[in-house]
Amino acid sequence: MSNTIPAVTLNNGVEMPILGFGVFQVPDPAECERSVRDAIDVGYRLLDTAASYGNEAAVGAAIKSHGIDRSELFVTTKLWIQDVSYERAKAAFEQSMDKLQLDYLDLYLIHQPYGDVYGAWRAMEEL
Repeated sequence: MSNTIPAVTLNNGVEMPILGFGVFQVPDPAECERSVRDAIDVGYRLLDTAASYGNEAAVGAAIKSHGIDRSELFVTTKLWIQDVSYERAKAAFEQSMDKLQLDYLDLYLIHQPYGDVYGAWRAMEEL
């Protein structure tokens, strides 16, 4: 990942930029898409969204319309509370992937540790 923003190397060898652009409280799709494109233009490479933000589709559209090579980005999203179980975590992941229009995620997080956290973790390990 070549960029001016420093990265940290995670235990699995993946490099993650130490500074990212998050889209919490950017519910308007057009504003979110424009903001993400602008963030990429100025050098951000870590993009942070979540199922509960309701803007994964706008983030995906921004990535696609920008034209940046996917390998240059570190994209993270989060599993929301109502989907924290073994069965629902897998379905929620697929929904997020469809909205983001991506083939892979760099980081998938449990947004809040409530519900069947162990079941959700097992499902996420299988993704």
